[in-house]
Amino acid sequence: MTTMESLIGLVNRIQRACTVLGDYGGGDNSFSSLWEALPSVAVVGGQSSGKSSVLESIVGRDFLPRGSGIVTRRPLVLQLHKTDEGSQEYAEFLHLPKRRFTDFGAVRNEIQEETDRITGKTKQISPVPIHLSIYSPNVVNLTLIDLPGLTKVAIEGQPETIVDDIETMVRSYVEKPNCIILAISPANQDIATSDAMKLAREVDPSGDRTFGVLTKLDLMDKGTNALDVLEGRSYRLQQPWVGIVNRSQADINKNVDMIVARRKEREYFATSPDYGHLASKMGSEYLAKLLSQHLESVIRSRIPSITSSINKTIDELESEMDHLGRPIALDAGAQLYTVLEVCRAFERIFKEHLDGGRPGGDRIYGVFDNQLPAALKKLPFDRHLSLQNVRRVVSEADGYQPHLIAPEQGYRRLIEGALNYFRGPAEASVDAVHFVLKELVRKSIGETQELKRFPTLQADIAAAANEALERFRDESKKTVVRLVDMESSYLTVDFFRKLPQEVENKGGNPQAPVTDRYGEGHFRRIGSNVSSYVGMVSDTLKNTIPKAVVFCQVKEAKQSLLTRFYTQLGKKEGKQLLQLLDEDPALMERRQQCAKRLELYKAARDEIDSVSWTR
Repeated sequence: MTTMESLIGLVNRIQRACTVLGDYGGGDNSFSSLWEALPSVAVVGGQSSGKSSVLESIVGRDFLPRGSGIVTRRPLVLQLHKTDEGSQEYAEFLHLPKRRFTDFGAVRNEIQEETDRITGKTKQISPVPIHLSIYSPNVVNLTLIDLPGLTKVAIEGQPETIVDDIETMVRSYVEKPNCIILAISPANQDIATSDAMKLAREVDPSGDRTFGVLTKLDLMDKGTNALDVLEGRSYRLQQPWVGIVNRSQADINKNVDMIVARRKEREYFATSPDYGHLASKMGSEYLAKLLSQHLESVIRSRIPSITSSINKTIDELESEMDHLGRPIALDAGAQLYTVLEVCRAFERIFKEHLDGGRPGGDRIYGVFDNQLPAALKKLPFDRHLSLQNVRRVVSEADGYQPHLIAPEQGYRRLIEGALNYFRGPAEASVDAVHFVLKELVRKSIGETQELKRFPTLQADIAAAANEALERFRDESKKTVVRLVDMESSYLTVDFFRKLPQEVENKGGNPQAPVTDRYGEGHFRRIGSNVSSYVGMVSDTLKNTIPKAVVFCQVKEAKQSLLTRFYTQLGKKEGKQLLQLLDEDPALMERRQQCAKRLELYKAARDEIDSVSWTR
């Protein structure tokens, strides 16, 4: 059966685990906060409102630091655990898990020293909470978060921003929908000016989450009372108002026992002509029970949503852990396997780019379909085969003897000179594809999630891939230049045999060659014939250059991009492999935080599952 102890104790345990992890409703927003999903009671009040006296009265012990100015400078998560009658009272701090305090004066000193440890001995504040658990037969099961007192002015030694800093910290707790607000106001001041009620009204305008506490009722002017407030007429809340009578300063100075003070408080309300009819619903003991019951009720109602939130966050954290990768194994075989798996993941993505599974590979086709034809069209054949240049080349090729019919040497020189122009577009195609492949390597490395863990391995793979692409480019250039040179080395004879013979018939004698070998028409025909031949070669190279580039570069990149890297990898020893798997420190830190959060959430889920919930 579910008990109040199991419910509040459950939240206590989860809260302590949260604090150890640095989750206390503030700080790291990159993770969802389990703390914020847990119901809590935040104690809010202005300085000198009696906040510390209320807490000590609930506990039944003097244990809080006292003094002028801001005494509470860190949130104090106060977890009360009811023990069996007659058992010894003791306290434990989360930061001192193996030490039990039975002297509550020592508890006060430790709170002060632990505060100074984080904030220094200045008057600074810190959002990092102190966790204090008190085990006593004189308390109810309850968790309260004591927050720094709201103030309007900074005192000496405090930064000018202290007023806003405190309000920001307090607000970060009370604005959460799971927070129950215990707003403490002194009865001897106008409730309209109460710092606590002003803030509570802003964050909880309906008053559903706010319990009003009126202190110092015994210090009001004679003839006045606080019934309008306590009975909800002057300031209405959905939750009840509770009046408190704190110990007087004289009682505090005399170290009047808190149990005695509780009895005096009961007597005050029981005998008061103003508040006697409310006596059963007044005082610190009633307040503690009221809060305990309400907190238990709220926890019970929120368990389903807390469980749902926990399960959702566990799924998210496990997904991120998969994304970040698991910790590196210690043995060399497992490390080698990890390196190979990462390399294969990179190669798979690179191939997807080439094959169209990812964008980018289509740019290689663009080189062949657009850039190469455009470059071929721009070659200066018009200038090379101009009438003037044809005449010069043919005349120089004839030497001292004029050619008889066809100037074969002139043709060959003109063709060879023209074909040399094809080297430029051929090599440019190789360079263009090389650029695309390099860019795809860069993109693939960026898209290989596994590689983000290992900057050293990432750099080595990038270097190995680019070195391989350089080799493929060199081989490809040799091949395409050979294609051009082959066209120059052996001309297609049939092309010229099919050209019409340069003869004129006179007197019906077809054997008489009478063409003017040095006329303008003759050279134009030579230029036209060479142009036709070059055009035929251009069409051939337009098809063979892409074949050579794909064979030498693209196909090799798909099949052998990391071949040499794998060969070198097999020679590496354990220490060298571990160096390759040297992770990014930021990523290691993120995984560590993620793992701790995951452990926390799973433990919280187990805690909740271990209790049998009944309505």
